[in-house]
Amino acid sequence: MTATDLSVVPARTTVHKVTGRRVLRSEWAKFWSLRSSWITLGVALVLLVLFGAIASYTYSPDVVADGPPGQGSGSSDAVSLALTGVTFASLAVGVLGVLLSAGEYSTGMIRSTLAAVPRRLPVLWSKSAVIGVIALVLTTVGALAAFQLGVPGLDGEKISLSLGDDGVLRGLAGAGVYLGLVAVFGVALGVLLRSSAGAIAALVGILLILPGLATLLPDSWYDTITPYFPSNAGSAIYALTESADSLSPGQGLAVFAGWVALALAGAAYRLRRTDA
Repeated sequence: MTATDLSVVPARTTVHKVTGRRVLRSEWAKFWSLRSSWITLGVALVLLVLFGAIASYTYSPDVVADGPPGQGSGSSDAVSLALTGVTFASLAVGVLGVLLSAGEYSTGMIRSTLAAVPRRLPVLWSKSAVIGVIALVLTTVGALAAFQLGVPGLDGEKISLSLGDDGVLRGLAGAGVYLGLVAVFGVALGVLLRSSAGAIAALVGILLILPGLATLLPDSWYDTITPYFPSNAGSAIYALTESADSLSPGQGLAVFAGWVALALAGAAYRLRRTDA
């Protein structure tokens, strides 16, 4: 008989339960460990601030109107000029959302992620929460910076505004909300299509090309349908003034959030029902 050496018996390993908080921390760490995250966020902020400042300093009124500064001239206002770069920034943050989700399918890392989180859906919610909050905070700061940098360029113009004027802070914050939702939309498209190239193409098509194709529709259809397109509804969120053929800020937020929720629902279904 041989005696058992208890000193070589392996100690019991501690098993950590998978929780939403731990999945969130994991996705947060993965996001900041990627060089593409820093680069794409930087590009989005540069585009947002640079185009907004340039638009303000190069502004030339088409119509000379009487009245105090802030009344406006033509269809432009200080907020819309400061947010000129939102379209370009939306592409950057949307692509970042796609890379955060579809990138794992390209590298095969998604298998390790889903092995660690068998329930799967917490991965989608955590990715969406991380990129959504980061994009919202940073782009809101970028919108404020673009507006403040453009204030001297509009000094004395009819459209000149300050942060204290009605609707200004709401419009600048609305731009951050819109861009945060675009980033979540990118995550959903990445999980749904599982291809970085395909998801980026879909993002560009939905946000930029679809409104242009709508001009082929009859006028009655065009006026009725186009306000509900994702990018048009999103632009209503941060518009300083509501035009007759557009949604109100609240309606625009509800419609665009609905598009994002629909994409997330499709992504959640595919994530649960199909293999990685």
